[in-house]
Amino acid sequence: VHLVESGGGLVQAGGSLRLSCVASGGTISKNAMGWFRQAPGKEREFVSAISWSGGTPVYADSVKGRFTISRDNAKNTVYLQMNSLKPEDTAVFYCAAATVPFGSTWSNEYNYWGQGTQVTVSS
Repeated sequence: VHLVESGGGLVQAGGSLRLSCVASGGTISKNAMGWFRQAPGKEREFVSAISWSGGTPVYADSVKGRFTISRDNAKNTVYLQMNSLKPEDTAVFYCAAATVPFGSTWSNEYNYWGQGTQVTVSS
C-alpha cells in the first residue's frame, strides 16, 4: 500500500487546514489509520487515529477539540481537519496504515507510512 499525503501549507495561527491521505496499491478499508507528526528536533508523535469502520476516533490531548479525523473507504482516503491551529502544531504530518483494525497510538502498530506533508503555522 502506497500512501500520499496532501493539504499541508503555511497558515496563520487560528487558521485551518485539511490534510488528505490517499492510498493506492491496495485497500485500507480493513485497517485502522492514523496521523502522526514530527516537529524539528523532536520525536515523531501520535496525533489521531480512526478505526477501519470510521468509528472510535482517538486524539492526542494536544489536539483534542481542534482536530477531526475521518475517512472515506470508498475513496481509500483519510482526512485530518485541523482548526484553531497554533504555532506549536508546526510539523511534518504523516499518515499511516495500521496492522490492527482499531486506532492505536503506538507507531509500531503501523506498517505503511506516507512521505509526509509540511504544516507551518505562523504566529
